[in-house]
Amino acid sequence: MRHLPGPELVSSRARWTKIAVLSSTKRDGVSSRGTSKSPPPVTAKQVREATPPAPPSEVVERPQRRQFTAEYKQRILGEVDAALASGEQGAVGALLRREGLFSSHLAAWRGARDRGELAGLAPKKRGRKASRNPLRSEVERLQRQNAHLEHELEKARIVIAVQKKVAALLGNPIPDDPEEK
Repeated sequence: MRHLPGPELVSSRARWTKIAVLSSTKRDGVSSRGTSKSPPPVTAKQVREATPPAPPSEVVERPQRRQFTAEYKQRILGEVDAALASGEQGAVGALLRREGLFSSHLAAWRGARDRGELAGLAPKKRGRKASRNPLRSEVERLQRQNAHLEHELEKARIVIAVQKKVAALLGNPIPDDPEEK
């Protein structure tokens, strides 16, 4: 195979000559491959038709973790036990391939079954365990409400004090309420 010089070895004059030839053929309505070019689109519909479709998105959805029900796990373990009892060569492997499971699934499920954990066969909720007291949110809400009402009460006391001063200036003093303090 003959090695052709790369673009760094081609002279700049040869490069400009090639560019000039390509641009003149495109200007004359002929593309660089020798086929005639269609006129540019004019309407929006022509633009949509001339535009190639967008490539499929490269963003892949996050795969969902498989969750198996307790009944499914018990059924599979029963089928595996029956396949082992039959003595047929490769029966368990065929079952695993058919169901899309791994031998580690069987080991974990058998361990839970042998420990007597029927609930252990049920899918577990993943993530951090909730450690909040259910009454804590109610207490926080009531504390916020109490602080708001105390603020409103302070504003009302200021308004009453101003009204008393205005009444005293106008010559109609309002007596102090003995229950107020």
